[in-house]
Amino acid sequence: MQELKDTQNERDTRQISIDRVGVRGVRYPIIVSDKEQRTQSTVATLALMVDLPEQYKGTHMSRFVEALHEHRRYLDVHSAVRLPARLLRKLPAQRARVEIEFPFFRLKKAPVTGMEGMMDYDVRFVIDAERNQPGTFTLTIKVPVTTLCPCSKAMSEHGAHNQRGVVTYSVRFSGTAVWIEDLIDLVEGCASCQLYSLLKRPDEKYVTDKAYDNPVFVEDLVRNVAVATERYNAFSWYRIEAENFESIHNHSAYACVERTLG
Repeated sequence: MQELKDTQNERDTRQISIDRVGVRGVRYPIIVSDKEQRTQSTVATLALMVDLPEQYKGTHMSRFVEALHEHRRYLDVHSAVRLPARLLRKLPAQRARVEIEFPFFRLKKAPVTGMEGMMDYDVRFVIDAERNQPGTFTLTIKVPVTTLCPCSKAMSEHGAHNQRGVVTYSVRFSGTAVWIEDLIDLVEGCASCQLYSLLKRPDEKYVTDKAYDNPVFVEDLVRNVAVATERYNAFSWYRIEAENFESIHNHSAYACVERTLG
């Protein structure tokens, strides 16, 4: 085969290194551990990136996809964690980052009738690695919940306004990893009520009454999740963000707690 010019390896004279360069928006099948069914198959969207030293004009974009496709038909959590190290072997970089986002599905029973419906949750893995250094793995889940305003309940005679919210919950593990389902349960247990995909009238009455009996501000929500997280004794770091899509305002309520644990 004729040897072709490698433009990416040409020297750049601007003396500016690049923090991250690579590919984004790559879709790929992935198999995820599932507490109840052992595994589930889903489709992930990936970003694969490395740093670029100042002397190189460009990176070799094909090598990112090449590293991914070395896993053949699918990724799982273990092969995904090894991806940054694989990139560092293929490219003249010091740091690599892989981001993997996918929908995670869970069958939930309605609280009274027991009718089943499928709920989906957005999950994100971020794996950072540095050459000759241990890497970090960050798991993020987005959990939709219901909250009911304590202030509205305290001053109203005929009800209280509630809203649907989303908790974005990120953790790094200090030891054994925790099931995604257990993290979902942790967050849902800190809200006024959890959400379901299928509700009949007895179920709707249940969730309405439960939310009314358990009012929480957005501040309460992140604090509740923080307390539950630190009781787990399984994490080295966490960040909790809650956003309530207010039913009586044209804006959202927001709160965040972030901690590094010793």
